[in-house]
Amino acid sequence: MKVKELRQKSKAELTALLAELKEKNRGFRFDIQLKQQKNVKEIDKVKKSIARILTILNEKI
Repeated sequence: MKVKELRQKSKAELTALLAELKEKNRGFRFDIQLKQQKNVKEIDKVKKSIARILTILNEKI
């Protein structure tokens, strides 16, 4: 998701999206450990999205 789209969302929407991405990140870590996930670049995308959301939430405070 692009930063411009994220900035238009409310705090509640961003918090919900953040929780969803954190759960997705946790699932990817387990899948990679169990060798069920072969696309390890996907976890990097999720981490960057989490960082973007946290940055925007800090700006809105």
